[in-house]
Amino acid sequence: MDSDNQREDGHNASPIWVSDRPESEQTATAKPSAPTSTYAPVERASVGTLLQQPRFRRLRNRAILAVVVGVVVGFLVADWRIGVTAGVIAAIAEAVYRARTNSSVPAWRRTSVAERRTEGQLRKLERNGYRTLHARAIPGSEAQIDHLVVGPTGVYAVDSEKWDRRLPVRVQMGKKLFHGPFDKKERLTEARWEATQASELISKAFGREITVVPSLAIYGPPVPWKIMTIRGVDVYQGDRARRWITKRERALTDAEIDRIYDIAAQVLPARYGED
Repeated sequence: MDSDNQREDGHNASPIWVSDRPESEQTATAKPSAPTSTYAPVERASVGTLLQQPRFRRLRNRAILAVVVGVVVGFLVADWRIGVTAGVIAAIAEAVYRARTNSSVPAWRRTSVAERRTEGQLRKLERNGYRTLHARAIPGSEAQIDHLVVGPTGVYAVDSEKWDRRLPVRVQMGKKLFHGPFDKKERLTEARWEATQASELISKAFGREITVVPSLAIYGPPVPWKIMTIRGVDVYQGDRARRWITKRERALTDAEIDRIYDIAAQVLPARYGED
């Protein structure tokens, strides 16, 4: 196969899943739902859904760390009180480390340099029929999608990341993303979860399954590849965001774009007021 004809993003399937049902049936089932029906409060409030949220996973991992450290230390010194103390100290140390490696100011309260640079790229797509929502919240969680793009080639979730340029970006075995010594598995998991939640909410209101393609646009250190899918998330140099979106085949009509955009604006509320 001629390598020049291969798609740069490595995807062979369209970002939108088209039903095998006849077009007449699709039209009948694709009627817009009332805004109140696009939410599933019972499902979102379920224990299973809450436990899948990144914030709860972090708390779970912290608790596991405290228990493991407490048991090991308590066993080694034969004193359960010292073990409990060690477990508490380990949990506090993990919390302090995370606070120092992540901004103490929630991302939605300020527009980062990375987000502004991505927004500038996406603004240039408007003349080609693309529409973008910025800083959209995932209902029932503290997560947000920095940029949700709806256009002729599909629906995309772009999270803009500004990383220390002094630390290299690398991947191991196509499954592990590292920034220097730091494993970015949790960040990839969060980006994929956000896109999945957005896909479910939009699909329910649209009446047909819509895939929201997740990605990380990295600014700062050089990314030694064009586009690579790692744990279901497309990872690329930040200045390639626009090209990543437009390289795909056309998947949506103008009418579908407008409708999906309107649905997304309803089911994914703005994190800090309307755009």
